[in-house]
Amino acid sequence: MRPVPEVQNDRRFNVLGVGISALTREEATQRVMGWVQRCEAAYVNVCTADTVLRCHDDPRLAAIVNGAGMATPDGMPLVWLGRWQGLEVERVYGPDLMLSVCGRGLALGVRHYFYGGTDQVLSDLIRRFMVRFPGFQVAGFWAPPFRALTEREEAEVVDRINAARPDVVWVGLGTPKQDFWLAKFRPRLEAPVLIAVGAAFNFHAGSVWQAPRWMMRIGMEWFFRLLMEPGRLWRRYLIGNFRFVMLICRQLLFPAGKGS
Repeated sequence: MRPVPEVQNDRRFNVLGVGISALTREEATQRVMGWVQRCEAAYVNVCTADTVLRCHDDPRLAAIVNGAGMATPDGMPLVWLGRWQGLEVERVYGPDLMLSVCGRGLALGVRHYFYGGTDQVLSDLIRRFMVRFPGFQVAGFWAPPFRALTEREEAEVVDRINAARPDVVWVGLGTPKQDFWLAKFRPRLEAPVLIAVGAAFNFHAGSVWQAPRWMMRIGMEWFFRLLMEPGRLWRRYLIGNFRFVMLICRQLLFPAGKGS
C-alpha cells in the first residue's frame, strides 16, 4: 500500500492510498484565500471516486494528488468514508468551490484565469460570472487545442498566464489530464493558486446540466450524468463504480492490505 504523506495544515484520511482532505467548503475557501493573500504557491485537486480509482491504478497520478495543497472530497462516497472515520467532512463540490472562491475574492480584488474548455464555453462562463459577481476580475482565458502541446506552445502558455498576473488559475481539462497539467505547470507559473475543477466550466457555462441537489445529497449524481452522457460515461460509472466499491470493501475488511 502506498503511504499517504503528511501535508502541513491539511488533515487527510486514506482512501485506497490517496489522502483526501477532511474539511468543509468554507475551510477550503479560506485556505485558498490564505494562499492568495500570502502569495503562496499551491495547487488543488478536486477528487471524486473516479479520481481515487485512477490514482489506485497510476502511482504517478497518486503522487500528484497526495502532493496537493488540498485534495478535496468532491463526491459523496468520499464524504461518507471520511465521516465513517469520525471526521468532520463536507462535500467540496468543484462548481460550488468555484463560486465560493470567486465570490469571496471580490473584496480582495482577486484576478482569475480560465484554462480549458472551448471558446464558446469560456465566453459563456465568463459572461455569466460577470453578471453574477459585479466587479469580477478576469485576468485572461484560453481554450487549448484537444491534443498534446508542443514544447514551444507550453512555453507560450507559461508566458501568457504569467503576463496576465492572475491570482487563481482555474483548469477545466478533465481527470487525469488536468491533474498532470497542474504538476507540470505549477513550478513554472507565478500565480499563487491553481485549481483543477473538471466539468465545472461546462456546468457554469450552461452547456451541461447539473444533477438536482437532492440527487447529489444521496450520492446519485453519477446516475444523472450517466443518463445525460451514456456513450461517454458508461464505462466510468458502471464498471468504475463497481471496482471502487469492491476495493473499498477490501480496505475496510482488511486494513493491513488496503489499497494493495
